[in-house]
Amino acid sequence: MSVTATPDSTVQYRFADADGVRVFYREAGDAQAPVMLLLHGFPSSSHQFRNLIPQLAKHFRVIAPDLPGFGFTEVPAGRNYQYTFDNIAKTIGAFVDEIGLKRYAMYFFDYGAPTGLRLALAHPERVTGLVSQNGNAYLEGLGDAWAPIRAYWADASQANRQTIHDAILHLEGTKWQYVHGVANPDSVAPESYVLDAALLERPGNKDIQLDLFLDYANNLKLYPEFQAFFRKAQVPTLVIWGKNDPFFIPPGAEAYKRDNANAVVELLDTGHFALETHGEYIGQRIIDVLTR
Repeated sequence: MSVTATPDSTVQYRFADADGVRVFYREAGDAQAPVMLLLHGFPSSSHQFRNLIPQLAKHFRVIAPDLPGFGFTEVPAGRNYQYTFDNIAKTIGAFVDEIGLKRYAMYFFDYGAPTGLRLALAHPERVTGLVSQNGNAYLEGLGDAWAPIRAYWADASQANRQTIHDAILHLEGTKWQYVHGVANPDSVAPESYVLDAALLERPGNKDIQLDLFLDYANNLKLYPEFQAFFRKAQVPTLVIWGKNDPFFIPPGAEAYKRDNANAVVELLDTGHFALETHGEYIGQRIIDVLTR
C-alpha cells in the first residue's frame, strides 16, 4: 500500500496489511522528508508519541506503528501469531516494506529497542540515525526491577508466571511505570497509563504480555550483535535516558559510547516514560543531533 504524508504536522491515523497483520500507525510530515520511525515499548503504543510527532514532523516524515499485541494493531485469530520479539520484528519489517520505507532513522524505547535493532541487523544500510530513549542493548543496563522476570526466565513455572501477572499487569502496576522516579507525578497525563491498562484488559492480552516477558531473555543473546552494529555503522546517535528508570538504568545509556564514541548521551531527572515529562526537550535534542 502506497501512502502520501501530509506536508505539515497534522497526524494521520492509518492501517497497513503486513505479515498477515493489520498494523495501525500514525504518520505526519512531508513525504519527501527524511524518515523517522518511532517504536514504542511496553505496555504502551504509538499513543506515547502523541505530543512528539507534531514536533518532529516539521523536520521528518514520521511513522509510528503499534507493535503486534499493543495499541490498535489487529492480529487475526486465524493468524496463530506467536508473540516473540523475532516475530514482532518480522512483522514490523514487513510493515516498513509495505509502506515503502527505504531509509530511516529510528527512535526506540523499551520493547522498541530489540525490535528496531533486529531491523538494523537485517538491513543496516537503511539506518540513518538512532535515538535510544531508555532502549537497552547492554547487560549493565538491566536494573533490579528485572529480578522477578529473571526468576521467570530461570523457571517458567505457572507460579512465577502468576507472580509477574499479579505484580505488573493491572492499572496500579502500569501507573507505577509512568510515575516512578518522576519529581512531580501530577505532571503525567492520566490518559497515558489508563489507556495502556484498559488495552491490557482485552481478552488474551495478558497472556501475550507474559509470553513476551519470557521471550525477552532472547534479546540479551543478541546484545553482542546489536553492539557490533553500533561499532560498524557509527550513525548519528542520541541516547537520552530517564535516569530514575528502575528497569533500564544509567549504565546502559553510558555503555553506548563504548561502541560509538560520538554518541550523545544525556541523563534526565525523570523515570521510564521520559516523554511524559520531558517531551519537548527530547524532541528538540533529536532535531539538534539528527539534523545537524
